Amino acid sequence: MTKISVLDLSPIVQGGDASASFKSSLDLARHAERLGYKRFWMAEHHNMPGIASAATAVALAYIGAGTSTIRIGAGGVMLPNHAPLMVAEQFGTLASLYPGRIDLGLGRAPGTDQATAHALRRHLSGGADTFPQDVVELMHYFEPAKPGQMVRAVPGAGLDVAVWILGSSTFGAQLAAVLGLPYAFASHFAPAEMMRAAAIYRERFQPSERLDKPYLMLGLNIVAADTDAEARRLFSSLQQAFVALRTGQPGPLPPPIDDMDSRLDVTAKAMLGQALSQAIIGSPSTVRAGLADFIERTGADELMITGSIFDHEARLRSFEIAAEAHGALAKVRVGV
Repeated sequence: MTKISVLDLSPIVQGGDASASFKSSLDLARHAERLGYKRFWMAEHHNMPGIASAATAVALAYIGAGTSTIRIGAGGVMLPNHAPLMVAEQFGTLASLYPGRIDLGLGRAPGTDQATAHALRRHLSGGADTFPQDVVELMHYFEPAKPGQMVRAVPGAGLDVAVWILGSSTFGAQLAAVLGLPYAFASHFAPAEMMRAAAIYRERFQPSERLDKPYLMLGLNIVAADTDAEARRLFSSLQQAFVALRTGQPGPLPPPIDDMDSRLDVTAKAMLGQALSQAIIGSPSTVRAGLADFIERTGADELMITGSIFDHEARLRSFEIAAEAHGALAKVRVGV
């Protein structure tokens, strides 16, 4: 049965601040833990006024302290921004604090614009071009330390940190397959190559010490409410934010509006239609049908559900409806 998890960008809403966002993220993580979600991931983005999770490992430490069973992790850390040793130490620290609960998803994009990427790294040598080598180096730091080893991750060496490859193209699918790692595809904002990447990953997968068969996670936007109309209204916050980001005007998450379609020009409609084409928006019955269709089409082992909603209580309700829909599908499949 397909598992479900949560991707949280810790959205900063208009009129809010990062402090409030982190409190809402922790409340959502506890909610997801009670509802039976498997993981709670946060993503690294920089210089984005509407996203608070830039210091991902620090934010995860806060989430870990306030939860007890749900796995927590990065979806992901943008490895070109960091030295592999520092990432190993950060996530080795998390694994020491919360044993058996830590995931480390690795991406090769900077998670920001080029000017900010330069500010993060000071130089742009290496970066995405050395991503495969950096992944291998990072995984090496999690292996038990060997006698005479000059550089060790302390903490990190010998600790249980599940490493994932993230991607929005076929590159990550190929790398995850070669390394024998689980693969998470960003179909929640870049679905164009979802099916092709999934096929490449499954066809080329090589078993490893970490994983004996392919394991595919797909990102999925779900905005759920008690009625289809209310869900569409709530979804307008994400639509507005996405258009603003893609047109170079990122900002805090705006409140929903009732007449979103009338405010979109042809270009914006085409942009949203492509980027958010896999989103499931609607009432409990609509979400249940959408989930069943998506799982049937993709055969995903796990769904990483995300949904930026302006009102926190409405966001909690949305994830509750998604969990209930998933549970209903599970009962149908096992004949309960």
